[in-house]
Amino acid sequence: MSTREKIKEKLTLLPAKPGVYLMKDANGDILYVGKAKVLKNRVRSYFTGSHDGKTQLLVSNIADFEYIVTDTVIEALILENNLIKKHTPHYNIMLKDDKTYPYIKITNEEHPKLEIVRRVKKDGGKYFGPYPNAGAANETKKLLDRLYPLRKCKTLKPKVCLYYHINQCIAPCEFPVEQATYDQMVKEITKFLNGGHNEIKAQLTDKMHKEAESLNFERAKELRDLIHHIDAVMEKQKIDLGDTINRDVFGYYADKGMMCVQVFYVRSGKLIQRDVSVFQHHGDEKEDFLSYVTQFYFENPDLPREILLPGGLDTDVIEEWLSVKIKVPMRGTKKQLVDMACENAKIALEERFKMMDRDMDRTIRAVQQLGEILAISTPFRIESFDNSNIQGADAVAAMVVFINGQPAKKEYRKYKIKTVQGPDDYGSMREVIRRRFVRALKEKQPLPDLIVIDGGKGQIGAALDVLQNEFDLDIPVCGLAKDDRHRTSQLFFGDEPDPIPIDRSSQAFYLLTRIQDEVHRFAITFHRQTHGKQAMRSVLDDIPGVGEKRRKQLLKHFGSIEAIKGAPVEEFRKVGIGDKLAKEIVSFLRQT
Repeated sequence: MSTREKIKEKLTLLPAKPGVYLMKDANGDILYVGKAKVLKNRVRSYFTGSHDGKTQLLVSNIADFEYIVTDTVIEALILENNLIKKHTPHYNIMLKDDKTYPYIKITNEEHPKLEIVRRVKKDGGKYFGPYPNAGAANETKKLLDRLYPLRKCKTLKPKVCLYYHINQCIAPCEFPVEQATYDQMVKEITKFLNGGHNEIKAQLTDKMHKEAESLNFERAKELRDLIHHIDAVMEKQKIDLGDTINRDVFGYYADKGMMCVQVFYVRSGKLIQRDVSVFQHHGDEKEDFLSYVTQFYFENPDLPREILLPGGLDTDVIEEWLSVKIKVPMRGTKKQLVDMACENAKIALEERFKMMDRDMDRTIRAVQQLGEILAISTPFRIESFDNSNIQGADAVAAMVVFINGQPAKKEYRKYKIKTVQGPDDYGSMREVIRRRFVRALKEKQPLPDLIVIDGGKGQIGAALDVLQNEFDLDIPVCGLAKDDRHRTSQLFFGDEPDPIPIDRSSQAFYLLTRIQDEVHRFAITFHRQTHGKQAMRSVLDDIPGVGEKRRKQLLKHFGSIEAIKGAPVEEFRKVGIGDKLAKEIVSFLRQT
């Protein structure tokens, strides 16, 4: 039975119930996870009628499907999110694992403190946010630290620290603090973060005038700067809805298989921040957008009072699941806010497309220019090699790959030089080229259109010798020589004796410089890692019974080889080494 016949037969068995379906490829890997109010209708829709390009791409890869029936659509929604997180299907919309938003927290402790956290827990603490980035949260926390002297340390110190002396800590480590004092500060911080910062600002302004009248100009200046800081941090609102409700406003725009979602955070009725996400999507844009919103709140127990969404969406299931009022405003300020989020999403996505087009034009044109300069076909795939060693020690080499003018980092390779002794760049180049193309030919890997060597005519000759005489390959090879300031200065090609003229302001020269810098960086990084491991070896590694763990323990405890050599046997017991091994260690070291 063919794959299509098998799918057609399974479609007839689908139940008219809610549930989750899993689309699979020929290898059994999960391509897409979706939910449905009626499995029978939703799954069949993939295999009937016409689809746009991105959905057709998904359908063309489906070789099988499974489904799980649930009692309710809510259960299907929760199961869908769990399965997406578990299997990370290629065609699903997924928030990044680190897509958590920072909150400011007042801890529920005897001596409370302010913290930046990423998760809201039911621990009695007070949480404020979310903030769209850590910078916004940190700026606000710094401001509050200056205003309210809660403790700063994780555990109380034995005596007062710097924060006490600069009036940013009440010093509960040394002085008793009344609970009423903490209650008052927590109350004011809560009021501040819930939109009452103007009242705090007015109080500070009054204090500033009194300090100035008392001729305490330095203190008055500090208060003035603090007031300005409040303006800078807290008064970036663009819209005031005239109420005190916390709400999140979503807008989206989709085009060319990409989607941009904008989230506006309205706190205490004021628009204070926004978050932007741009990603690929493959399904229906409305369903993919709702999938994003669902995941946005999936593990976030801290919900706003109200969520505003664009029209044309089926929001009943999400509203029932979140138990939060979801509104689709049709007029007024809220409608303007949703429209603004959608318009900003459209602008952000169009800007992304322009940047992609500009980058593509720049890189492809550079590749084409390079082919014209060298009189070869356009080198869409370029492989570059570089050696690194210190007077021949710990010799390594590296290969980087550029495809269409962009680095393809998954194809980078590292080589430890095995057959060459001493500082022999030509011999090292021969070994690396040999090893690279033995594997490339054996595994039928794509061959480069151009090889770029970090070096001059000698390195080019070594590479050509191996390619032509050992593999009978006709692959163009160019080399980049540097001047005494370590800048790319000359381009050599093949066996031509003279450098190839190239405009240093051209895109091709810029591409070659990028390639040379990248392969050099990659080789140097690998060499440092290798040399660092060798440098970490010590005479202790030659002692039977002393491995890396014990070596680190010994050096940490004693500080040096000389200290170990002169230590009494009983001192070794403190690091878990018995007397017999301790005597062997001391005896070995004294003989070296």
